[in-house]
Amino acid sequence: MGIEQAPTAKGKQAAAGLKQAAAREERKTEAETGRPLKKGAARFEERSKSSDGKSAGAKQED
Repeated sequence: MGIEQAPTAKGKQAAAGLKQAAAREERKTEAETGRPLKKGAARFEERSKSSDGKSAGAKQED
């Protein structure tokens, strides 16, 4: 859920905190690997392949 879509003030705070934590984790990972993380569909494919070496499409065919 997005920050602006949260129905309560407490929900907005939680969403903002989650967004900040995710950004910190992404920066940390990028610093450790020495390269920026892929975004969007490329990141989806990268994460899918890293788990078992198969692409998302190959997993659905099985």
